[in-house]
Amino acid sequence: MRKLKYLDYWIMVPYLILSVLGIVMVYSASADIGSQNGGSPFGYLVKQTVFVVLGLLLLGVMVALNLKKLRSMELQAVVFGLFVAAMLGLLLFGQTINGAAGWFRVGPISIQPAEFVKFFLIIYVAHAVAGRQEELEAGYGWWSVFWQPIAVSAALILLVLAQPDLGGAAISATIVGVMLLASGFNYKRAAVYFTGALAAIICIGLPLLDKLSQMGFAKDSYKLKRIVAFMNPFEHSQGVGQQLVNSYYALSNGGILGVGWGNSIQKTGYLPEPNTDFIMAILAEELGLVTAVAVLVLLYVIIIRIVYIGKNCTTAYYGLICYGAAAYLAVQSFFNIGGVLGLVPITGVTFPFISYGGSSTLTLALVLGVVLNISARQKGYRPAAVAQEETE
Repeated sequence: MRKLKYLDYWIMVPYLILSVLGIVMVYSASADIGSQNGGSPFGYLVKQTVFVVLGLLLLGVMVALNLKKLRSMELQAVVFGLFVAAMLGLLLFGQTINGAAGWFRVGPISIQPAEFVKFFLIIYVAHAVAGRQEELEAGYGWWSVFWQPIAVSAALILLVLAQPDLGGAAISATIVGVMLLASGFNYKRAAVYFTGALAAIICIGLPLLDKLSQMGFAKDSYKLKRIVAFMNPFEHSQGVGQQLVNSYYALSNGGILGVGWGNSIQKTGYLPEPNTDFIMAILAEELGLVTAVAVLVLLYVIIIRIVYIGKNCTTAYYGLICYGAAAYLAVQSFFNIGGVLGLVPITGVTFPFISYGGSSTLTLALVLGVVLNISARQKGYRPAAVAQEETE
């Protein structure tokens, strides 16, 4: 019990609340799917409950872990090789869902390696960048110092993109970008690059894709269809725009207080992926805007707390891990909510803690476990496994 005083409740309590709410909403959103497919309405409920319990166990392991073990170059090299082999294997043997071959099927469970890549990149980039701070401070060129972590990260991100998993690749790239910026990259230069790229996408890329789609170019491309639906959802309401239009209907039906838990209309066959990509639309329909905002506030508390922990870290390694974790939660939440609201193209990413998904649930547990480990160290906690760890 003594160890509980070192636990960061600003992270742990929102995490538990969101995880329990996620189990409740997964059941509500998936019961009709299970029944319509001839299965049990409790199928997804049972699996998500198991994922959350396993996630809690995994989180506990990471809290007690000697974080120095994660910095082993041999371990990182082996894990990198396994990810490369897995990604290449997916292109040949992966289960295709919604146009992406990103899942290995193991019995009743589908494993998505791209989710675990996010955790690996946080740990790897933090180690690679922190280990080169002295070279950067000594005046070495930024590229000459960080070309290796950039190259390794780019290789994994490109393999994720090849599935194709645009959402996963974009999230991973943002995580790496934030961590590199936190290492001392020129912010003004980064702002120029980002603004130029965003302007090119909005002013040239999106209109060009719309014209090409009207001409029939890549008409079978699932990703292109999603971009077209994002730009003109009601024009394609009977086709590729169906998801977004029905998401709007769900949000409209829910109003401020919702229609009541279990009473969603859109989950009964109108809104595809109600228990994963669009679970927040179902939550808003059933429990209303008030609950949806409360979920976002709890997630915001976790993110801000992680940034605060990172800001107070005494080592670059721990600080970068925290910034990477915060970026992961923030950008994944933005892509999911942005897709539900029509602010960004639908990317197929899950909403943290609420959406159904074993790979996502376990990855989040790994990330938060490491952050809680770092937070406990700041409070003076030293488990027996790390009592002899050298000061970094």
